[in-house]
Amino acid sequence: MSCHQIRKTAGDTSWFRHDRFGMYIYWGQYAMPARHEWVKYRERLTEERYNQYFELFDPDMYDAKEWARQAREAGMKYVVMTTKHHEGFCMFDSQYTDYKCTNTPAGRDLIREYVDAFRAEGLHIGFYYSLLDWHHPDFPIDMVHPRCDDPDAYAQNQGRDIRKYAQYMRDQIRELLTNYGKIDILWMDYSYPGREHGWMRGKGKDDWESEELIAMIRSIQPDIIINNRTGIEQDLWTPEQYQPTTWPRHNETGELVTWEACQTFSGSWGYHRDELSWKSPEMLINLLIRTVSLGGNLLMNVGPTARGYLDYRAKAALKTYADWMRYNNKSIYGCTMADPALQAPNGCYYTQSEDGKRLYVHLVEYPFAFLELPGLAHKVRYAQFLQDNSEILMDREPNFMPDEGHLPSEDLLVLTIPLVKPNILVPVIELLLY
Repeated sequence: MSCHQIRKTAGDTSWFRHDRFGMYIYWGQYAMPARHEWVKYRERLTEERYNQYFELFDPDMYDAKEWARQAREAGMKYVVMTTKHHEGFCMFDSQYTDYKCTNTPAGRDLIREYVDAFRAEGLHIGFYYSLLDWHHPDFPIDMVHPRCDDPDAYAQNQGRDIRKYAQYMRDQIRELLTNYGKIDILWMDYSYPGREHGWMRGKGKDDWESEELIAMIRSIQPDIIINNRTGIEQDLWTPEQYQPTTWPRHNETGELVTWEACQTFSGSWGYHRDELSWKSPEMLINLLIRTVSLGGNLLMNVGPTARGYLDYRAKAALKTYADWMRYNNKSIYGCTMADPALQAPNGCYYTQSEDGKRLYVHLVEYPFAFLELPGLAHKVRYAQFLQDNSEILMDREPNFMPDEGHLPSEDLLVLTIPLVKPNILVPVIELLLY
């Protein structure tokens, strides 16, 4: 069994730590301007200006079944989709607002179609819900609100009641956790207490009434995984757009935590037509490998277009994962950080099966002729490429010439590596351990 002791929490994270790889879907009205999901704030768009997207939102090519198929083929095992982002627009048929997809030309519950399609493909279902809401009349204006620079912002803010908004959130989240069957993940976003700008204040757990909110969530869906962005630590730690270099630990107890890196295919979460910093195939695969090598999950984001399909760049990124995961998913599913006593050589990353019986060597930099693995001479009974189960020859007692500058350690395993790299973006060697 795994030698890593992970902090226990209220939610059921066992399946999550096994599955390792998920799809994030950022979709809303912001797909229409196609200039980043924060476009309303970035460009300080007025309600009147932004309302044109509400009046015209019509994703006529939305096929949730096609999205679900693409996610499954890419090797993703769970999914999290935006039910409401900071713009406040609801992608589900909420009874607590008129600002929802059923009142647009779309005319239907888009979350219902998502849940049904992805569940049919066997994926775990997650909901993203924004704690911020730039549309709700009781959400107080602050430094990350589109109205923050208005000359009369202070006057506009008078009479807004965060307590009424907190109740609105609880009502909507109750709908989401009641009307769509079992929900596996609730991904809430985000808290920013302590920030100040003049009379404006950031918001945190007291504003969201997080204790009451979380208690309600647990009462409806006891096993659900809740992230840590309400201001109260829960089941899941969520570093965003950066990759930890060590397994994250709880701030107070020092325990290893269940964690998930959330990343984008490009520099934007929502559909951004002109965004150019799309990640290379090598970077996409390496992000997944490196995350699992540190005991984490990877949640990779797609931003569908306003017509409801994934554009050619997103499809190409998903195909990169599909091609690699088809042959190498054993090094991801059910795997975690290797035994700390085992140090991967330069240019390689280790993952290890939870039962400790298999060690996977990811050749991020393909070695020439030989690969030296310290500490493994008497632990490996067989070595093979994972993509085809072809044998890799091993030498447990390598003979080095003195002029090579070093002597072998007594526990050094040397693998003979084919000179021609296999036709795999990042080849993986599977080591079967005693």
